[in-house]
Amino acid sequence: MPRRTPRTVLDRLRTSRQLFGFLKTASVCVLVAGLLSPLTQTAVAAPGAAASNDYCGGQCSDILPPGQNGNATLAQILLNQAFGTQPSHAEDQLGPYAGLATGYPGLTDAKINTFFNDASFGVPSDQVASSEKPAGRGDVTIVRDKKTGVPHITGTTRYGTEFGAGYAAAEDRLWLMDVFRHVGRGRLTGFAGGAPANQGLEQQFYRSAPYTEAELQGQIDSAVAKSGARGQQALADVGAYLAGINAYIDASDSGRYFPGEYVLTGHKDAITNAGTIEHFKVTDLVALASVVGSLFGSGGGGEVSNAMSLLAAQQKYGVEEGTRVWESFRERNDPEAALTVHNGESFPYGAKPANAQGAALPDAGTVTEEPLVYDRTGSAATAAARNTSATAAKAITSSARRGMSNALVVSGAHTASGHPIAVFGPQTGYFAPQLLLLQEIQGPGISARGASFAGLSMYVELGRGQDYSWSATTSGQDIIDTYAVELCQDDYHYLYRGTCTAMDKAEQKNAWTPTVADGTAAGSYTMRVWRTKYGPVTYRATVGGKKVAYTTLRSSYLHEADSIIGFQMLNDPDYVKGPKDFQSAAQHINYTFNWFYADSQHTAYYNSGDNPVRASGVDAEFPVWAQPAYEWRNWDPAANTADYTPASAHPNSVDQDYYISWNNKQAKDYTTAPWADGSVHRGNLLDDRVRRLVAAGGVTRTKLVQAMADAGLTDLRAEDVLPKLLKVIGSAPVTDATVADAVNKLQAWLGAGAKRTETSAGSKSYANADAIRVLDAWWPLLVKAEFEPGLGSDLYTAFTANAPIDEAPSAGHGPTGSHAGSSFQYGWWSYVDKDIRAVLGEPVQGALAHTYCGGGSLTACRDSLVGTLKQAAGLTAAQVYPGDDQCSAGDQWCADSIAQRPLGGVKHGRISWQNRPTYQQVVEYTSHR
Repeated sequence: MPRRTPRTVLDRLRTSRQLFGFLKTASVCVLVAGLLSPLTQTAVAAPGAAASNDYCGGQCSDILPPGQNGNATLAQILLNQAFGTQPSHAEDQLGPYAGLATGYPGLTDAKINTFFNDASFGVPSDQVASSEKPAGRGDVTIVRDKKTGVPHITGTTRYGTEFGAGYAAAEDRLWLMDVFRHVGRGRLTGFAGGAPANQGLEQQFYRSAPYTEAELQGQIDSAVAKSGARGQQALADVGAYLAGINAYIDASDSGRYFPGEYVLTGHKDAITNAGTIEHFKVTDLVALASVVGSLFGSGGGGEVSNAMSLLAAQQKYGVEEGTRVWESFRERNDPEAALTVHNGESFPYGAKPANAQGAALPDAGTVTEEPLVYDRTGSAATAAARNTSATAAKAITSSARRGMSNALVVSGAHTASGHPIAVFGPQTGYFAPQLLLLQEIQGPGISARGASFAGLSMYVELGRGQDYSWSATTSGQDIIDTYAVELCQDDYHYLYRGTCTAMDKAEQKNAWTPTVADGTAAGSYTMRVWRTKYGPVTYRATVGGKKVAYTTLRSSYLHEADSIIGFQMLNDPDYVKGPKDFQSAAQHINYTFNWFYADSQHTAYYNSGDNPVRASGVDAEFPVWAQPAYEWRNWDPAANTADYTPASAHPNSVDQDYYISWNNKQAKDYTTAPWADGSVHRGNLLDDRVRRLVAAGGVTRTKLVQAMADAGLTDLRAEDVLPKLLKVIGSAPVTDATVADAVNKLQAWLGAGAKRTETSAGSKSYANADAIRVLDAWWPLLVKAEFEPGLGSDLYTAFTANAPIDEAPSAGHGPTGSHAGSSFQYGWWSYVDKDIRAVLGEPVQGALAHTYCGGGSLTACRDSLVGTLKQAAGLTAAQVYPGDDQCSAGDQWCADSIAQRPLGGVKHGRISWQNRPTYQQVVEYTSHR
């Protein structure tokens, strides 16, 4: 049987047996006091009053699993590990969130808040659970509601309001905030232990943001200096917010109700209370922001991987034909792609130049990844021995990033009420505790409710104002370029504008020792990043025989704090009064996001990010020489600033009939999409459904939620590609019994809607389970059989490094990983769709350069599909779903299931698969100021 206890990101938090053993050694009175303290910190006080500044008319709702409470005392952690006991409000939003998967067909407007929270401002008098004056302040009150425990922060002064926001954030996410301020500095293992997961997490971010403390501070200074009065206000807000966090740290320390992970990782002593929890400072927030920006708001990159696959294509086909083949698979501006701005308006950016200049493609076989880790000792050396380094070709992956989805927004012209309706939210992954937290903030110049990243919640980042709501999806447009710096003197000097210049070395040493709850032996290692004016070194190679280092330059590097002004504006009721104000605020956000807006009269969209203006002739798909002629226009290397495309050049729109986004292409000619964004994309699942609703008219909140939920349970491959595959197979009689049975099951599944849904709520088994198993087994087999013979193994392998072939819910090999919820963002479904249509003789816009299935022969293609389908049908469930640390082999439902990945000591149960945002709003405003 597989090990059922999942390894946490902080793998020091061991099994219930070890923890329960520690429980027996601790003072019972201390543990009981630690358990009860958070529940008795605040007494229920005067009931909250309904807000008078709420124009949503009770029609705003939201949800954020697993729960608002992300802090747990030592006793609560031990009880959770030993008996599954959940702290109050730690898991109470998980059930309603999960329930929509089976409950959406019978949904009504009256039932929406069965699956969502009421997101109205204020707390009804009969729903007040507690009220407190943090640190005894008279200028701020934090009221928590009974249902969710969400903090509703009301201040009479700006300072008090932000102090309360910081205090509430620490109440709900102190440990998580502490973890990620260390992740952002590359210091997690020294703080939380040397488990391999911790090592991987700090290494992932240190390479892209190896900042010094001075550089972290400099980003605050720069953001404030260039933003005038708003910058000064932001700095004051941050100061008050930090004061609130630190006040909670002091109070929880003296009261002994701080998060129990501090004891389990050796920072505090459960008996004597010895040890400290470090206060937060302003640079901690910049470190946190760098993690968030890297995960969700930093598109582009992958130029070295692109170059390697182009070289592979040219080696097979010759330069001209190989380039044509490569471009057809790249799909950088596919005419069949689903668009967010679909009114025909063009927003040219990133197009292929007619005559590319400055390209610096590596010599074949010379690329090596720049080492990050050095000087391993102890358990670090042992871990390295167990996990041998991957080859450069394997290590160089595409620029695919976690999706931040999705959005469905319908104009009032097509709704039953005449008011716009929106169902939208970000997919930030499933964690315990969640990376986001909910809050309401009301104070001078601030009036908002919604979600914010823990530790950055001085403002609401995604949510609602008094009479408008906003949300985001990751847009991923290209703000990252790769430069080839020519080496001189040795491997650590390079030519910068004609002068041999020394690289700058950034280092971070991490050492760890075992603690009472940790089985990881002592160890240490050093992370080292070589930095140039053109960014950190990521790879080395030769170009035309010259030794080069490839560097990565992104426009948001050294500018992690700049977006604070945009969020400040979005929270300001005096600033945002309509769609144009919303777009103006979003223009101040330098991360790559698609932003959506709805009020009672209008809808709007804006694509944010500092898009650099590239030199004429530069093809951003490939590395270019680090020479002045190929630098960003007016680039200042000291500040990393340049000319950026104007706001009008970013995809934007007001009052389009509807908007959808699921990380799809933004607009016509906006050629910065990831690989394989073509004729079939998960955005089609939304676009098809919302287009039908709009055509019929009379859209309601219920109908739009149902469209989202239905799309979120549908297998993209089955709905949009499988019918064409079966059409090829059906071009001749099926005589093999095994194949005929599989075809019948697949057709029955298609007739039932091609969904991955439980037979009934809680059954943990799928309707059409055999058909789902067959397609899961068939897809990788058919893709390989369809394309590898024509491409050859080398080019096929190179293309799969750019675009993974599959990301089904159970595909642990996909970019998102197993049990992560988000599915069908990356895959070869567009390639298969275009190729099969070509075989069938159907029209294809943006066709692949060659026809691959069966070499273009319908008969040979059918034989290939029939052969692989028979092979797939013969595979058992145990072979298709081999099991992992959470699921037994053959458990199909479990393989798809979503796990709340522990980032601390409290664990939660799995839920059935849904492909939907982590945080989500349902809004329909009835009036406007």
